[in-house]
Order: sequence, then structure tokens, then C-alpha cells
Amino acid sequence: MAFIKNIFSIILLFILSISCSQKKSINYLNYWMQENGKVKILSTIGQINDLVVAIGGDRVDPIVLIRGELDPHSYELVKGDDEKLSRADLIFYNGLGLEHGASLSQFLRSSPQGIPLGEKVLASVPEKILYKEGVLDPHIWMDVSLWEESIPFILEELIKLDPQGTSYYIERSHLLEKKMKASHFYVKNTLSKVPSKRRYLVTSHDAFRYFTKEYLAEPGEADWEKRFAAPEGLSPDGQLNPLDIQNIIKFLRSHEITTLFPESNVSRDSILKIVSAGNELGLHLKICEQTLYGDAMHGLSYLEMMESNAEVIAQSLQTQEVR
Repeated sequence: MAFIKNIFSIILLFILSISCSQKKSINYLNYWMQENGKVKILSTIGQINDLVVAIGGDRVDPIVLIRGELDPHSYELVKGDDEKLSRADLIFYNGLGLEHGASLSQFLRSSPQGIPLGEKVLASVPEKILYKEGVLDPHIWMDVSLWEESIPFILEELIKLDPQGTSYYIERSHLLEKKMKASHFYVKNTLSKVPSKRRYLVTSHDAFRYFTKEYLAEPGEADWEKRFAAPEGLSPDGQLNPLDIQNIIKFLRSHEITTLFPESNVSRDSILKIVSAGNELGLHLKICEQTLYGDAMHGLSYLEMMESNAEVIAQSLQTQEVR
């Protein structure tokens, strides 16, 4: 009887926590929709919102469209989204094919308030943008130094809308640049301590290609792509065929990799299938107990997310079993 009461209490607390969270979200949305003299900014993903908050400070009202662990690749507009998008003075989105849900993509492309940060970075530093089989890789935030390239475009748009805040925005953007440079160095330094022969990575989907090129490869390494593999493509869909599994197992075997890394907002089905198939062949594979963050931040700040990824990968690669 006591056990049943404990279970009931846990369920009740869970329901109450969800209810409180929903109420806070609704209250903030109601506040955000009201006029208060601040610049109303909607960012499609949290990684963008963090930069907006860092630069805009108290002069902006920020809100994120795709929240929690939702997949930004396939997100479609839901009830209430059109009101948020219409209310925003500025809409920052990644572009480069990230937000390709039909309804959202159509709105973003047609909105005069829409600013595609990734495409502006592409125009500014085209040599730094990666492609996978001819398709743009949108995950540019996975290299902190590349994500820093979007700061001037956010700064420019804020100054256009709120010229009185120019000096304020500029000062804060400089502080953000310093923080991002320090975080970039921390991630790079953390992973440089892993021997080169161990710096090979398998994750759930192709979100870590920029990360691999910048933080796992040797400087100037031409064939850096050999260091990374994932069963699912640039947009996770969970559709694996036997050839996909064979290719990943071949990769794992050739580089003596025993640890696969799950991502916070991607189903583990694919890597579970690979681990099962690999272990039948005697590879002694395992899934890392800690989670990586690619498309979603799970309550972390952007820089916390990147540093957490570096720490988890470094620790796991250092200690993984070598066959």
C-alpha cells in the first residue's frame, strides 16, 4: 500500500510540475504579446535566442518558437504560432535548410521581418560552410567560432530597429565575442587532450560534422570527414536499412570505436540497432550514458551545451575500451 502511495505522489508531483511550467510559459507569452516599448524578437531555435539575449539585453523581449526537444528540421506551425510570428518586430532563423517544415518555411521566406542568419554567414564566409552530398549542412552552431560570425548580423538588425541602443548593443556584442572565443578555446583544448587516434565520433544523426572538422580533426586535415559517422542524415528520420547498419559497423571496426553517442532530441532506435548488430559480431559496443546536444539544448545555454558536448566526448573517448 505504501508503495502505491509513493507512486501516486510521484505522478502527482510530475503532473503539477508540468502544469506550473505550462502556466509560466503562457504567462510569459501573454506578457511578450503586449506593447512595452521593447523590441520583440522571435528566434526559431534556442541557439539563436542565446545570442539575441546576450546582445539585446534589457532592450529586447525575446521568445523561442521551437522549444524543448522538438525537432527544428521538421517543425510545422501549430495553433498560436502565427500570432507570435506576426507580432515579432524581428524573426531570426537559421536557414540553410534547417527549418524545412512546409508551413514554417513558407512563412519565414515570405516574412519581411525574417532574417536568415545562416544564409548571411554563408554569403560572408562561404568557404566555411559544409555540404553533405551536395546539400547544405545547416548545423553551423556546432562550431563556436563559426556561430560567432552571426553576431554582426544580429547587431545590425537591432541597431536598425533601435538606433538609440547602438552603443549598448555594440558593447554587449563585444562581450559576447570574448565569451565565445573563450568557449571555443575551451572546447578545442578539452578535445586536444584526446589522442588523435581516438578522436573518432559516431552520433545519432549528422549534426556533428562542423564539430568534428573544428574540434576532432588535426589542423588542416583534408580528410577530416573520416572521423565522423552517423546512421541518420542531416535531418533525422529514423529510417535505417541494413546497408546503413553495415556501413556504420564497418566504420566502428576500422577505427576501433566502441562507444556511440546519443543525442538529446533524437530517438535512440538507430544506434540501439547498430549496437545490437555489432555486438553479435563481437565488437563490444556500448551507448554513452551521457547525452550530447545537437539540435536542442535541453535547458542549457548555448555555450554550456557546447562545453558539455566537449567534456562528454573527451571523457568517453579517453576511457572507451580499445579492442
